[in-house]
Amino acid sequence: MPMNYAKTALLLAALMAIFVVMGYVIGGQTGMIIAFVVALVMNIFSFWNSDTVVLKMFRATEVDEATAPEYYRLVRDLAARAELPMPRVYVLPNPQPNAFATGRDPEHSAVAASTGLLELLQPEEIAGVIAHELAHIKNRDTLTMTVAATIGGAISMMAQWLQFSMLFGGRDNRGSPFGWIGILAAAIVAPLAAMLVQMAISRSREYQADKLGALICGNPLWLASALDKIGRRARGIVNEDAEAVPAAAHLFIANPLTGRGFDNWFSTHPAMENRISELQELAREMGIQGGQSTGESRLDDNPETGGQPGPWSSVGAQNRRRGGPWG
Repeated sequence: MPMNYAKTALLLAALMAIFVVMGYVIGGQTGMIIAFVVALVMNIFSFWNSDTVVLKMFRATEVDEATAPEYYRLVRDLAARAELPMPRVYVLPNPQPNAFATGRDPEHSAVAASTGLLELLQPEEIAGVIAHELAHIKNRDTLTMTVAATIGGAISMMAQWLQFSMLFGGRDNRGSPFGWIGILAAAIVAPLAAMLVQMAISRSREYQADKLGALICGNPLWLASALDKIGRRARGIVNEDAEAVPAAAHLFIANPLTGRGFDNWFSTHPAMENRISELQELAREMGIQGGQSTGESRLDDNPETGGQPGPWSSVGAQNRRRGGPWG
């Protein structure tokens, strides 16, 4: 684990470096200093306001036990199993099945699932997805991924501004030590480099969250089944909120982008087939076949629930369809 933290710190430093280098290319030493200060302010802002910004960005609505009893209780019981404080619970008004977690630490965290996900998945599968998001919170990935989204978005915005200025603002770039050619190169190369760094941050953390999430919910096959359905359905539904801010795509459990634009040439997520294969292998190691095992840790064994089956109980799940467990 310390090695993973060191790798992530280096990758975040690389994003900072890309932003600072862009400042130097644009305005020399003065531009570099300004870019460094801006990046520092963005990081401080992200630390204190990351959850609020992301949730507003995707029009999330907070719910509680009165407005979404089954969904809320599911998050509460899984958080207890993960030994985490109760996060705030949100619903995203979006038909694309997806979910994410955010917050600077477990004490200031939130989980959000889309209406599309809650309508599509069976309760056991929803449990697998929520457990995955709680794993991100437990691993303290949420702050890292939000900071990466903030800096990556700033790099993309600066690159777009440079491209427009080159097209419509002429070539008077006397502050740049590299002239207009250097600025043009920065406008093209910097966003690609930032995407590669974001990919490296997100992909390793998705595998870790898949494994820990499977252990939290007690059955890797629940999450594997959820990922299979999400992967097949999400590609056919445009997530307009995510398309507007592609730098935040790595926050979601599955890539929310359709791949129609330049920003989607690279995926921030591992291939769904690889993630499902890893979960199936973990299930075999745990002795689970088709959702059963000789010593399976079930969610309804949670002492917090008094041993009573929750809304994710597998009893009769294959024979029922639900309109969504948030209400």
